[in-house]
Amino acid sequence: MPEISIKAEHIFDFFGFRVTNSIFLSLFVLAFCIIITYFYQRDAAASKKSGFFYVMQMILRSLYTLFESIVKEKINFFFPFLAAFFVWIMFQNWSGLLPGVGSITIGVPEGEHILHVPLFRGNNADLNGALALAISAFILIQYAGIKFLGFKTFIQKFINISNPINFFLGFLEIVSEFSKIMSFSFRLFGNIFAGEVLLTIVAFLVPVLASFPFLMLEIFVGFVQALVFSMLTAVFISVSVSHH
Repeated sequence: MPEISIKAEHIFDFFGFRVTNSIFLSLFVLAFCIIITYFYQRDAAASKKSGFFYVMQMILRSLYTLFESIVKEKINFFFPFLAAFFVWIMFQNWSGLLPGVGSITIGVPEGEHILHVPLFRGNNADLNGALALAISAFILIQYAGIKFLGFKTFIQKFINISNPINFFLGFLEIVSEFSKIMSFSFRLFGNIFAGEVLLTIVAFLVPVLASFPFLMLEIFVGFVQALVFSMLTAVFISVSVSHH
């Protein structure tokens, strides 16, 4: 049975920077996103639009309407962030399901031994990747509160010494804010990593087409997790910019 590792494996160094298999696959996802953006902007500037442009326009309008129902009139400011979270997470989730991801291995020297590790690994199946997204969302939420409420009003949600009850509630709010990082990261990592483990086990036990229904399920789960992450970010932003 193939070895299942909870951590991303180091595959090479780039100017002293340790590149893991999850980062390596992320570079391809990033390149794919850049290519899609390029063709969309090219078609947007053209007089004759392609079918690709209208499909992308429909997707973006649907996302815009969805997030607008949460952040209301502030949608124009937050939409680029929320849409970026959704698209990036969805493509990262789906990239971990591509043929060869987890199965193509390379030899990496480890002391006197040569370890065979996967060349590619889904970025969100690496806790570091999910944690980076969670911290980014956390920073955006705090920035939103400071920008639209002002620093003094925003900080009073957490530090209020007007009476003992408000002081204690402020302490609970601080704990609640930082717990969002764990909630975001472990929810995303847990679902994606568990899905990849399930596919690996099923493919090993019954190789012939048995994993296909589970693959379809994981494609749906990848979409749902991207939607949940971006929607929760939008909800937390809406709470952060409210006065009460």
